[in-house]
Amino acid sequence: MHEKILTRRTFLKSAAASLTVPYVITSSALGAGPKPPASERIVMGCIGLGGQGTAGMGWRSAGPEVPNTSWVPKGGFMARGVHVVAVCDVNKNNLKRAKFIVDQEYGNNDCTPYKHYQELLARQDIDIIICATGDRWHTPISIAAAKAGKDVYCEKPISLTVYEARELARAFKRYGRIFQTGTQQRSAREFRFACELVRNGYIGELKHVTVNVGGPPSVCNLPAQGSPPDWLDYDIWLGQAPWRPFHPRILGWMAWRDYSGGEMTNWGAHHFDVAQWGTGFEDSGPVEIIPPDGKDFKVLTYKYPNGVTMTRNSTCNGVKFEGTKGWVEVNRGYLRTNPDSLLRQKIGPNEIHLHLSNDHHNDFLNAVRNRTRPACDADIGYRSISVCHLGNIAYWLKRPLKWDPANEKFKNDPEADRTLWRQMRSPYTI
Repeated sequence: MHEKILTRRTFLKSAAASLTVPYVITSSALGAGPKPPASERIVMGCIGLGGQGTAGMGWRSAGPEVPNTSWVPKGGFMARGVHVVAVCDVNKNNLKRAKFIVDQEYGNNDCTPYKHYQELLARQDIDIIICATGDRWHTPISIAAAKAGKDVYCEKPISLTVYEARELARAFKRYGRIFQTGTQQRSAREFRFACELVRNGYIGELKHVTVNVGGPPSVCNLPAQGSPPDWLDYDIWLGQAPWRPFHPRILGWMAWRDYSGGEMTNWGAHHFDVAQWGTGFEDSGPVEIIPPDGKDFKVLTYKYPNGVTMTRNSTCNGVKFEGTKGWVEVNRGYLRTNPDSLLRQKIGPNEIHLHLSNDHHNDFLNAVRNRTRPACDADIGYRSISVCHLGNIAYWLKRPLKWDPANEKFKNDPEADRTLWRQMRSPYTI
């Protein structure tokens, strides 16, 4: 199933190309054969069944044990009428638990477990998948799903590098599939309203944005210690990352650069996304990224072409937009404005209204049924996660960087360009 590997040179030459293939719908989704139309029954396969994966599927638990009693859906796709028929994980414990959950929901033993996602994607009866694996697997699985004719709900962050995210966005446009980035804040009223206040000029001319997220990951220098547990296929779990001897702490993968972008891409995928939404640069990006230098720049700083600056620090609760006439500060379940009267502001019918979604899962399902653009598709997801990756690159290189968002590369900086891509371990490539 592995396609010809795209080189860094190919990426840098072709990244700016924009394909205009419309979204398409498969004959199975239209009701060909015995299966009813997608408007009546959408069939899902779930890949990656840890805590976030089972929550997205439709179940939450305080612990990893397989429940021994009947369960009640707490949300997720099964609570929204999606029919799950297959689950996939390289962790046998996760796989066993997920199959149990699905079979309990439907009162049968029909859910098929897989270790290899390629086998799940080969099924013609599956319309959509949720990808909730570790970060390093999001892009390879999502692109493979698009090629297999599936629509994808992918947990954030959608990629491990800028290159991967760009190729993911190009693939979903090329194959005409629907993609929703799992940035649920796009479907929360407080974030949408905050961004509408900013976009419509209610805080005056926007000057500065503050984003409160954690920092980049560390280089993993853990020594070999013990053997991988028998319930885990360690080689597949590593995926595209360089092979290394096992150490139990590697399983806390978000801390390590080989497997994750750290909190910069974990919470950053949420909050930098909102910052891009509010500034109006969700289809573009910053032009300069400056790491802390202990002098003029105390914190990571981004500059946008219109003069707006953005910093990563802890002086706000979530995301704060500051303008010439006031400010808006927003986080989950939290919204403050100055002046206070902005909280009661009505956005007029002729003003900017952003994508209206009050349920991120249902927004994706509606896009699947109607072949329309969801709240945070692959193009938006690419631009948002790129901001996170660019910040990490500035931290790692320890110097200011000039970014060209139109051509999607650094300006006259071959060393920085090389960090947009990293070697993917065969055969786990895109």
